[in-house]
Amino acid sequence: MAIHLGPNQYGKAENRVVRIYRDTARHTIRDLNVSSALRGDFSDAHISGDQGAVLPTDTQKNTAFAFAKEKGIGAIEDYALTLGGHFIDSTPKADGARIEVHEYPWDRIQVDGAGHDHAFVRSGGGVRSTIVNVDGRGADRRAHVVSGIHDLTLLKSTGSEFHGFLKDKYTTLQETDDRILATSLVAKWRYDHTEVDWDKSFDSIRAIMLQRFAEIHSKALQQTLYGMGEAVLEQHPEVAEIKFSAPNKHHFLVDLAPFGVENPGEVFIAADRPYGLIEASVVRDEASDAGSAWHGVPGFC
Repeated sequence: MAIHLGPNQYGKAENRVVRIYRDTARHTIRDLNVSSALRGDFSDAHISGDQGAVLPTDTQKNTAFAFAKEKGIGAIEDYALTLGGHFIDSTPKADGARIEVHEYPWDRIQVDGAGHDHAFVRSGGGVRSTIVNVDGRGADRRAHVVSGIHDLTLLKSTGSEFHGFLKDKYTTLQETDDRILATSLVAKWRYDHTEVDWDKSFDSIRAIMLQRFAEIHSKALQQTLYGMGEAVLEQHPEVAEIKFSAPNKHHFLVDLAPFGVENPGEVFIAADRPYGLIEASVVRDEASDAGSAWHGVPGFC
């Protein structure tokens, strides 16, 4: 019976890299969670335990921290691209690197109407992320960038309905033409190339998604997601496709009739589980080949 080593990768997960810029009295904070992984011909490490081709995960950790100081942290996409290229160049047996970065947002604490120079509060407007896959060396090197946001909690108190759905003998859900629509959105989009103003693009895409969520009179969460993705692709030619994973955070109207109290759509119970999970991709017809862009990206159809 023939046995062989299948796909494999190794790296250092969830390095909590916090960089404080204190060149002036007004400080700036960058708070990252950085994971790295290398793939390539590491069969000797698995089969015989020979580590001669393995760049230790501890070295990958150290590099993530050192680059935060030596090269600084601008857009997280540039930071990830730099790390990925460096790891391939430093590891002859590697043919691919995957760098994932999450950035946690902090706002300045307001004191007497002005942002404090060195006091911050974590904000709740979603966590920015990027996943960079770098393949090959020299002129053959290719980089894929997937950026996105998660933990973006959205709610509409009206402007949503759900009816006309398929029914069978187990269906108990009542149709409605007025409901709360809420989700904790995960959105990830793939760029066609790397000649992008990452920060400007991210800010615009986030704003477009929020605007369309608010504007669309939703007949289903699916319709809302497609409308959000369509608007992003229409306004951002550098984006090849966008993927969504959206739990339907159900809010059920509480029956107050036993207490003689009317409840005209004002008091709800927020149910955390079970929940509907809606996933969708919106893709540009002429999108480039995705290559390894979505390698190691779970949770999407």
